[in-house]
Amino acid sequence: MTSPLDNNPALSEAVRHISILNKDIYLVGTAHVSQKSVTEVKETIQALKPDTVAVELCPPRYQAMTRPDHWRQMDIVKVIKEKKALFLLAQLILSAFYRRLGQQLGVQPGAEMMAGIAEAEAIDAELVLADRPIDITLKRVWGYLGWWQKLKMIFHLLSGVIFSEEIDQEMVEEMLEKDQLETLLTEFTAGFPEVKTRLIDERDIYLAQKLRQAPGPCIVAVVGAGHIEGIVREIEKETPLDPILELPPKSPWMNIIKWAIPGLIIAMIIVGFFQGGGQHTMESIYIWLLVNGILAALGAAAACGHPLTILSAFLAAPLTSLNPLIAAGFVSGMVQATVKKPTVADLEDLPVAISTIKGFWHNPVSRILLVVALSNLGSAVGTFVSGSWIAARLF
Repeated sequence: MTSPLDNNPALSEAVRHISILNKDIYLVGTAHVSQKSVTEVKETIQALKPDTVAVELCPPRYQAMTRPDHWRQMDIVKVIKEKKALFLLAQLILSAFYRRLGQQLGVQPGAEMMAGIAEAEAIDAELVLADRPIDITLKRVWGYLGWWQKLKMIFHLLSGVIFSEEIDQEMVEEMLEKDQLETLLTEFTAGFPEVKTRLIDERDIYLAQKLRQAPGPCIVAVVGAGHIEGIVREIEKETPLDPILELPPKSPWMNIIKWAIPGLIIAMIIVGFFQGGGQHTMESIYIWLLVNGILAALGAAAACGHPLTILSAFLAAPLTSLNPLIAAGFVSGMVQATVKKPTVADLEDLPVAISTIKGFWHNPVSRILLVVALSNLGSAVGTFVSGSWIAARLF
């Protein structure tokens, strides 16, 4: 199926040739932060003049790369209402890391994909976005992790990448060898096979099937070097994509736990009334209100929220913690978005602002997302602390 590039000796060693289904497919294995890869992509497309150029991008990532002004179209209130604030915050954190990396290396990550897009336009070739949508990939990675693994992942991202202003040489070298998404989760691809399955192996299948379906007899595919062997292995098979596009099923236990915790808190307060009388009950209620409210308010304050935002977190947390359908961060985030409504300039400044930790807290848009996240975190900790305190007094 694969063969040396005898007919095109001028092509780079990074190019892998596949003949299948009466198509010649040339895989250009790239590093996502390498000027050399940008050159190799340009030279390969110019030499082969393919009918189709496929790039390792999905529609949302393509839009983000080709429309740098897309941030100004964002409705932050809609994001909060649709409960996508944490997902957007995660995307911004990843963008911030890669922007710093690009500044350090002098090559913007994804430049080789942009080169592929530009060359496709120059020769009027068909452009195929061959990667699985990033939101599906991240949801499948996250949804199949246990709660302990999720905590480890969050800790790893926060301590190892997010709050590191400088990117050391060892990390740079790792970036040059690994897939862009894989790099941030190296620890998990090594320690937890299910992460590698969702993050790398499934995308190998998706990329291979997209190349099988790509039009024209000559196709150039611009993909991360880490995907080459997987694509070569999978492209011989005709594999349905529906199974790897499905979102993880929601565990019924999570819904049970969401409702069980408030029910248990209320039950303990009622039992406390029969055991210790009204004074005992009022003290338990005060513990619930103050601990939950104060910790949620501290979360909003840590995000540099407006005083009204901090107050709203304090007032909302004790109530929202008893109602799984709404979160304290939703309330405080909406208040912050109202009293400090972002301007178009704030939205346009977002990509630059998030390049630094200070900018992340300073930009009104990212600050709203931090308010949502940290208020929710404070409320969650408050629920655990106050619930444990009430239980200790009872038993």
